[in-house]
Amino acid sequence: MAEPPERDPFPEFRLDSDAGATFVLESKGKWWHAGFHLTTAIVGPTILTLPYAFRGLGWGLGFLCLTVLGCVTFYSYYLMSKVLEHCEKAGRRHIRFRELAADVLGSGWMFYFVIFIQTAINTGVGIGAILLAGECLKIMYENLSPNGSLKLYEFIAMVTVVMIVLSQLPSFHSLRHINFASLILCLGYTFLMVGACINAGLSKNAPPRDYSLDPSVSSRVFSAFTSISIIAAIFGNGILPEIQATLAPPATGKMVKGLLMCYTVAFLTFYSAAVSGYWVFGNKSNSNILKSLMPDEGPSSAPTIVLGLAVVFVLLQLLAIGLVYSQVAYEIMEKQSADVKQGMFSKRNLIPRLILRSLYVIFCGFMAAMLPFFGDISGVVGAIGFIPLDFILPMLLYNTTYKPSRSTLTYWINLSIIVVFTGVGIMGSFSSIRKLVLDANKFKLFSSDVVD
Repeated sequence: MAEPPERDPFPEFRLDSDAGATFVLESKGKWWHAGFHLTTAIVGPTILTLPYAFRGLGWGLGFLCLTVLGCVTFYSYYLMSKVLEHCEKAGRRHIRFRELAADVLGSGWMFYFVIFIQTAINTGVGIGAILLAGECLKIMYENLSPNGSLKLYEFIAMVTVVMIVLSQLPSFHSLRHINFASLILCLGYTFLMVGACINAGLSKNAPPRDYSLDPSVSSRVFSAFTSISIIAAIFGNGILPEIQATLAPPATGKMVKGLLMCYTVAFLTFYSAAVSGYWVFGNKSNSNILKSLMPDEGPSSAPTIVLGLAVVFVLLQLLAIGLVYSQVAYEIMEKQSADVKQGMFSKRNLIPRLILRSLYVIFCGFMAAMLPFFGDISGVVGAIGFIPLDFILPMLLYNTTYKPSRSTLTYWINLSIIVVFTGVGIMGSFSSIRKLVLDANKFKLFSSDVVD
């Protein structure tokens, strides 16, 4: 692992000798490319868990939390982009979250803290993407061959092989076309799912609706914090500096345009998915609403062709998401293993890249097959990973960089967000881990079913 940097150790000329920066985080992108990357990082199939999150909150609190977390994350990402622009103008262009935090906050331990959290997020999302993609293949297989013998872990192995091939795309910037397709796919499966939910809700065989919360006050509180953690994970990305690094300098103003593109797509998809899914299934909503529409027993709640197409769209986008969240790991590998003086595709650099990236994907695939607990894992990742990086650190970075007066509204808004979401993160971590423990009896290693 790299040594923690001294204060202000990142002048631009040093990036020329940094293989991770030169190869993986090459800065060639336009603002819309950043928008594609952000949308893939934020607007993914995890939105299909929103009705499940509403199950622990109810209508009013669900809408409130979804709106507040959306506004706070947009504000947070905006502030972080301003800090990055400020550092760039001062001659300290940062392309990594860990170096930005260590430089601005002046703490060596912060360097390792961010590496740890980012690694947890990126590996967790990588595992989740492979797991859900394998589940999508299994859903299609079971509809085509109801008595088939293939198990979930076999489909996960198939996805892992595909991801190994795609992982050899050398840079974040090289994903721009894939991530544009990802944007189209997320709109596609969301509106297909919304249409399927409306069709199910209006049909004569519509499921009975019950929006009541758990009668136990303690269970209701824990469920609410778990749901908040899930929504935080849905809005989180934890790699905004690395995405901004793909922009051709100067980056001033470009990231804000990318954020506006991303949140326009998020607004269209998040609310429509949450409302339609929870409206139909209420407190019976599954952690993947497609499974509610395609129950293991009984007929599907929507036309098979619609649900099949939605599953295909989800499967394809999951491959893009897995690639995006692997970039930080690939950048760390490349920085340590590649020789920047030789070409990106030279034998000296190509062989280590092939081996290291393949091993990383195989590890994620193995963990996905061994631990198929996606619903519970989403809450834990949100509380422990996304809340510190996306809700707390950006406020600290902005207040430390710009030093707003204590008499200003900005200072108190930022401080309030830090305090509130520190508490939410602690409670969310406790409640998410509690749910993981309570559900432990359902977990089976290499199970053929994903546990809600």
